[in-house]
Amino acid sequence: MVLKIKDIDESEAPLLDHLIELRTRLMRCILALVVAFFGCLYFANDIFGFLVRPLTEAFPPGQGKLIYTQLYGAFFVEVKVALFAAFLVCFPIIANQLWAFVAPGLYAKEKKAFLPFLLATPILFTAGASLAYFLVMPTAFHFFLGFEGQRGGLAMEALPETGAYLSLVMQFIMAFGISFLLPVLLLLLNRAGIVSRDDLIRARRYVIVGITVIAAIVTPPDVISQLMLAIPLWLLYESALAIMWFTDRRKAAEAGTELVPTRGETLP
Repeated sequence: MVLKIKDIDESEAPLLDHLIELRTRLMRCILALVVAFFGCLYFANDIFGFLVRPLTEAFPPGQGKLIYTQLYGAFFVEVKVALFAAFLVCFPIIANQLWAFVAPGLYAKEKKAFLPFLLATPILFTAGASLAYFLVMPTAFHFFLGFEGQRGGLAMEALPETGAYLSLVMQFIMAFGISFLLPVLLLLLNRAGIVSRDDLIRARRYVIVGITVIAAIVTPPDVISQLMLAIPLWLLYESALAIMWFTDRRKAAEAGTELVPTRGETLP
């Protein structure tokens, strides 16, 4: 009975150490987020000015304005801007703390396999957010402002509300940034053996339908924005399949076998 209790105590000690380490790393992430928040709050006007620039350029020169309908609306917009910017700034720190917590439990081979995905995540997210900011948002805003004019003898003018505009910009950036992580997700699932390249090829038509549905949900209800998200997602899906093909080819070469093309498919 004594030995049994001793075994339980020994098995619980590492778990307690892991929980203490997890708490420490979470506290570091929260501390970094708080520090970044106050730093970004100081520059909230400049950051929001950067986010407003696509809308400013969509209006004719010297025209257009943002309004807020509640007295505290502008203040909370600055808080949201600071929190949003702080999360983006702290993402590398959060990812590093997550990696430092998980890495000791991985074998060297697993670390080597997982590290490229960790490095690719911020790159792909930045690429998606940049596409949204520099191409999709200006195009969408020009389209939306094209409805200004006369209706029944009355002038119809766009008066964007500050909070609503910030929510729209955050929706664009997060939707495109997260969606561009599709190759990372697919390659991780493939590396874990959950899905194969052949499975994804057979499911291509369903994936294309799913991409179209996702693009329709996460973007504003205009065809232009939906196509600007759906087409890059489809290209990223195909690029993931190409990477899987090269990986399978290398493994087949190491094993001394040949790849067999899927029915209806030709190998690159």
